[in-house]
Amino acid sequence: MSGAGRRRVVVPVSGGGSNLQALIDAAGAPKCPFEIVAVISNRPGVRALQRAAAAGIPATVIDHTGFADRETFDAALSDAIAGFQPDYVALAGFMRVLTAGFTERWNGRLINIHPALLPSFTGLHTHRRALEAGVAVHGCTVHWVSAGVDEGAIIGQGAVPVLPGDTEDSLAARVLAMEHRLYPACLTALCTGTPALPLAMLGQAG
Repeated sequence: MSGAGRRRVVVPVSGGGSNLQALIDAAGAPKCPFEIVAVISNRPGVRALQRAAAAGIPATVIDHTGFADRETFDAALSDAIAGFQPDYVALAGFMRVLTAGFTERWNGRLINIHPALLPSFTGLHTHRRALEAGVAVHGCTVHWVSAGVDEGAIIGQGAVPVLPGDTEDSLAARVLAMEHRLYPACLTALCTGTPALPLAMLGQAG
């Protein structure tokens, strides 16, 4: 699919950018229906910026520590995103709680990936909490972003088994591998207007 026919995606990041890399890799396929047109980080010097540079994608830093409050940072971030005229804004490890004004402006275009099977384990430390709860299945969720943290409607989910002897790190690695499959699949589904299958139906990432 030519660049002119692809959906435009801006990816806000805060860290290493492994999910960003999964989206970049997917966008490199000739028939991928989306392209990453910009990466915006709220932290300078993170690995995600290097990934963007290596792929030739425009990358911008808007350091949240330079703003007086959350509202002014979100306004600057929102304006920067708007400059790239995106069809979708795909948060990828963006470690900021967004204000209602931001989520309202991008309503219907703002998505996120969360390392748990929502509505279970919203917020942080999801793998530790899953192990403490003794669940047999864990995973990740791509969802629409709303004003409530991790409360937006679910777009797609990928499930992985919790194995005997799992540690927080080993479970996190298994979920992350599924995230790298799920996020491009869900974004592709949105761009093509087709439903996203739960990736548990496509085979678990062991």
